Amino acid sequence: MWNIFKKKDKETKSDSKEVIPFSEVVMKPMNYSSMVILAWAKAIEGDEKLQDWLNLNGYRELYGGVLAIYLQDKPRDWLMENGYPHLMAMINAAEGNKAAGHWLLQNNFETLYHIAKAVDHEDESWLWLQKNGSQDIFILAKSIQIIKDKIEENHNDPHWINRDF
Repeated sequence: MWNIFKKKDKETKSDSKEVIPFSEVVMKPMNYSSMVILAWAKAIEGDEKLQDWLNLNGYRELYGGVLAIYLQDKPRDWLMENGYPHLMAMINAAEGNKAAGHWLLQNNFETLYHIAKAVDHEDESWLWLQKNGSQDIFILAKSIQIIKDKIEENHNDPHWINRDF
């Protein structure tokens, strides 16, 4: 008789006492022209030509941000592993993750924080963006909010179970 519960002689990965070192990812800057931010906003709204343009013209992180906003896991992981945890924190904070918002403030990403909170319908952040941001940032926040609201609405609709656009 086979004993499927018998411990194997070889040490398994879960039994290993080896400590895996964490590698620190250096955060990459996010400095874009107004035209790139507006292209990103339109890509978020679903313009596939602009999504492709971002991906093929040196803005892979913004293309990944589009896909992450649409809840795709691989781009979310890619952002974290490739120097854009601040972008992923903004997306998480926009989805209501308070720890992500706190992290943004602690690390001096005030604009990303207020974009996230505006997306999450915080009037104070809309006022902050109006006073301290530019029109392209305001449009970007509105584009993200529209898509996030549609995703939320679809998740609450029993006819849209497991479908995001």
